[in-house]
Amino acid sequence: MKTKSLKARNNKLADTQRQLDILSNSIFAEGELPFFKDKLAESGLFPLRPKKLEILQINVGYMCNQVCEHCHVDAGPDRKEIMTRETMEECLKVIRTTGAHTLDLTGGAPEMNPNFRWFVEEAAKAGIQDFIVRSNLTIMRANKKYHDLPEFFKKHNIHVVSSMPHYTRGKTDKQRGDGVFDKSITALKQLNSVGYGLPGSSLRLDLVYNPSGAFLPGDQAALELDFKKALKEDFDIDFHDLFAITNLPISRFLDYLIASENYEEYMYSLVEAYNPAAVDNVMCTNTLSVSWDGWLYDCDFNQMLDLKVQSQVHHIKDYNESLLNNRDIVISQHCYGCTAGSGSSCQGSVT
Repeated sequence: MKTKSLKARNNKLADTQRQLDILSNSIFAEGELPFFKDKLAESGLFPLRPKKLEILQINVGYMCNQVCEHCHVDAGPDRKEIMTRETMEECLKVIRTTGAHTLDLTGGAPEMNPNFRWFVEEAAKAGIQDFIVRSNLTIMRANKKYHDLPEFFKKHNIHVVSSMPHYTRGKTDKQRGDGVFDKSITALKQLNSVGYGLPGSSLRLDLVYNPSGAFLPGDQAALELDFKKALKEDFDIDFHDLFAITNLPISRFLDYLIASENYEEYMYSLVEAYNPAAVDNVMCTNTLSVSWDGWLYDCDFNQMLDLKVQSQVHHIKDYNESLLNNRDIVISQHCYGCTAGSGSSCQGSVT
């Protein structure tokens, strides 16, 4: 298990242009597989355009207490990119006026941003319909200062979405690191103890599953039943929904694919599973992603490849929702991951 980010290891894939080159060369450049834009055109869906903005997703920093095998953010303890209070103030101006109904805070571990609690308190006052915080669960057990997070989340009616690679220790620890499973179980029990995830509870607790290897996720509904049965029987843990997310071939998962010599086979499987019906609901069509330094992206994955929005507006300080709604969405071959099979987004399957 690696203990440092690609960036800290000076890995060539820490360079986003290098990732984009890999995604556009070899099997695509030589015509073995079609470029994503050509696949969209074949389906009459190019250029891809946004619909009404529903979700504002804000990444408050790449710092994390974990160094997960497949992390598309390349997050870790060594990442120092953290959103400043000044940028948070700019985000708050937008949160108070946006037409989006959902605010989605992510990281890294968003809780590690020193201004995280202040930001949540201020954002909660805006009265947004659904306020999500994406937590890796183990942060709640990492240090005493995080132990009261379940109570803090409850106070502000936060919708907690937590990553949980599997309901078994072996598969979870293989992807996330030794001890992650046990800490995650403790955190889930803590969330249940304050009312999160219980049947009929308004305190939403959802889990996120992504495959541990070079394959697509199984059926989301079937996986949810398996997770619920295992976690209830083994640990008396309840949660609401499971989101099954496809691993996109970027950052540390791309590194894994290349190192394990699975890159070409995985790309073939994504292209072969392309589903035009999934395109209509991919996250870039209803979501806007804001980076830790305030730049705007069509989605969280484009953010990690530094593919900024194709618009007159590029930064949160210049935010203009009507101008941003009138743009073409920036795409590359990683987008096959969101349109394969049942489709994939930060809210799970899209068809």
